[in-house]
Amino acid sequence: MKSVLLLYWAPRVLAILAILFVSVFSLDAFRAGLPLKTQILDWLMHMVPSFVLIIILAIAWRWENIGGMIFMAIGLAFSPFIFWGNYSMNHSIWMSFFIILTITFPFILTGALFMLSHHTRKKAVELLKMLEKQGKG
Repeated sequence: MKSVLLLYWAPRVLAILAILFVSVFSLDAFRAGLPLKTQILDWLMHMVPSFVLIIILAIAWRWENIGGMIFMAIGLAFSPFIFWGNYSMNHSIWMSFFIILTITFPFILTGALFMLSHHTRKKAVELLKMLEKQGKG
């Protein structure tokens, strides 16, 4: 029972932490010398990916399997773009690979954990129904 509960909360906590990590990058919108209105508008534009990820988290919270697939798809789809973008700046395969692990892997792992949680809870419910049926028969 504890493992089912841990598996329920692990992807949710990991998703929140990963979204917070991605959101930290939006703070570069605040620079000295720019009007506050411009800085806030820039920050809101930088936060669009985080807002999208929050919507996906809400979907995954309700429909784990679908949300898990979306998280995995996002992590896998953005990995090549992030890799090549960083590789063109630093010309290091290993540094670019590390950046992929840091930015996109948490979303791939989150997706896998959401799907695993879905299937584990589904099996637990089936087992409980089977045990209940045997107790009545």
